[in-house]
Amino acid sequence: MSVKASSLTIGGLAKAANVNVETIRYYQRRGLLSEPKRPLGGIRRYGSADIDRLTFVKTAQQLGFSLDEVGDLLRLEDGTHCQEASALAEHKLKDVREKIERLVKIEKALSDMVSQCHARPDSIACPLIASLHEGDIGTKSQRD
Repeated sequence: MSVKASSLTIGGLAKAANVNVETIRYYQRRGLLSEPKRPLGGIRRYGSADIDRLTFVKTAQQLGFSLDEVGDLLRLEDGTHCQEASALAEHKLKDVREKIERLVKIEKALSDMVSQCHARPDSIACPLIASLHEGDIGTKSQRD
């Protein structure tokens, strides 16, 4: 979408960036997006740089970065801080790998419970429910 400099209202910006108006306002309060000055008797206008900024924020969030981390990345966006940005990404990658490891353990525990349920379909006591009551899910050491 081609956008002339400073031609969008906040609603137009929201539509162009595929976010809510309230999301834009929240990002402005958090300092992730600047709020343009309101001309005397007019309304604030946004441009393609604002769409780019929102795209950056949303993409970083999709990669698992928190808004605080996104703020850190935005402070490094001039391109001269690649090592610092890389360190943030390496930390995020480590977090993602740890989450995957926990999810694999959860998947195995659930799979085992479902298998137990299918192995004893006529049992009065459900093995899955019993396991939950006992706290026996095979991931005790990985509790959050």
